[in-house]
Amino acid sequence: MANAATAPRKVLIIGGGFAGLECARKLANDDRFEVTLLDRTNHHLFQPLLYQVATASLAAPDIARSIRQILCDAANVTVLMDEVTAISPTEKTVTGRTGGKYAFDYLVLAAGAKTGFFGNDQWEENSLGLKSLADAQDIRRKILSNLERAELTTDEAERGRLMTIAIVGGGPTGVELAGACADLIHRSLKSNFRRIDTAKLRVILIENSPEILEHYAPHQSAYAKERLQKLGVEVRNQTRVTDVRKGELLFLDGSSLKAEAIVWAAGIAANPLTKDLGVETDRAGRVTPNADLSIPGHPDIFVAGDLTNMKDREGKFVPGVAPAATQMGAHIAKLLKEELRLETTRFADRKHDLRPLFKYTDKGMMAIIGKSAAVMKVGDFTMNGFPAWIAWLLIHILFLIGFRNKLSVLIGWAYAYIVNNPEARIIVHPPASAAPQKG
Repeated sequence: MANAATAPRKVLIIGGGFAGLECARKLANDDRFEVTLLDRTNHHLFQPLLYQVATASLAAPDIARSIRQILCDAANVTVLMDEVTAISPTEKTVTGRTGGKYAFDYLVLAAGAKTGFFGNDQWEENSLGLKSLADAQDIRRKILSNLERAELTTDEAERGRLMTIAIVGGGPTGVELAGACADLIHRSLKSNFRRIDTAKLRVILIENSPEILEHYAPHQSAYAKERLQKLGVEVRNQTRVTDVRKGELLFLDGSSLKAEAIVWAAGIAANPLTKDLGVETDRAGRVTPNADLSIPGHPDIFVAGDLTNMKDREGKFVPGVAPAATQMGAHIAKLLKEELRLETTRFADRKHDLRPLFKYTDKGMMAIIGKSAAVMKVGDFTMNGFPAWIAWLLIHILFLIGFRNKLSVLIGWAYAYIVNNPEARIIVHPPASAAPQKG
């Protein structure tokens, strides 16, 4: 318990994703800390299942939960919906888009990442990313609307463009999205249209590297490619995109592809707030923090999740995945608690030197490839096919936050598996005042 004469330390957390939320939960109801969590949305998002919202397998509320609801029993945690626009490390304040200023004793920057275009930001205008619920709903709207337009048109060239989905990026996001699109179109919707044959819809996965899922074992990459091709996905390896135009991709070899729906899943870029920290960043805007997750020169500022590019205390690279972000959030909370304890001992003047260093526990990698198949890699152990798919289902249910979300997703998956006909296929157009749809 905090000493009555000692004011609680102000911990400001930017971002309600896996890292920020875990840090807040670990500090909950510890009256030595006054925690404020800022996020530009009001919900925590289970990003690994975003592609299922994009392909109409799940509804948006199935994979999101109110941050306030999650932390409602944490008396020392205040949740505010505001988008941070500036950080002043020297003044120890951050500024929100609402104009509010927030002071801190400790800052945890876990604001996540956005879709990255390797310096070609102009490509964003003509493509769709997959980093938020809005992105997922845009993709779903685009795919379903294109099918409706294809049903109406009598122009074969236009119909071909409307019935082509190009997905750039052969990592887990691209592979899972491609498999889900193929399942949706070729199996789930095949009896829903009269003028078009959905079997003719093309799902094309484009990857610059020689293999898809290149961080998996070679036999798993080969298995994923073969499985996608059986689902009807065209896999194009060693194909480099040089330009993204409206409805068209251009490639290094001079060829092009007409596609009304272009999804960019080839890279990420850190939240630009990292530029305010005054430390070096990589090409994607990520920070290499100290081994305790603080940034050089500022022991009171920590970074976590997708904002980091680092190796842990054992020299192991820390990937940008949900388990790593969760572990980072827990580590920071543990460090802050230990630091306050040391302040009451003879080691107070060495508290920064005695900080525990972050150690990443590898929970493995998984990617689902359509219905009933997946790949799983944990260290040197690999597993493919139906057993990996079952493991994928169980692990994702386990890590979803909230009983309602777990139950809703489980029922949704069971129903879709049995009847092969997802229900979340309603097209909801944005308000007329909203920005025009991309892609």
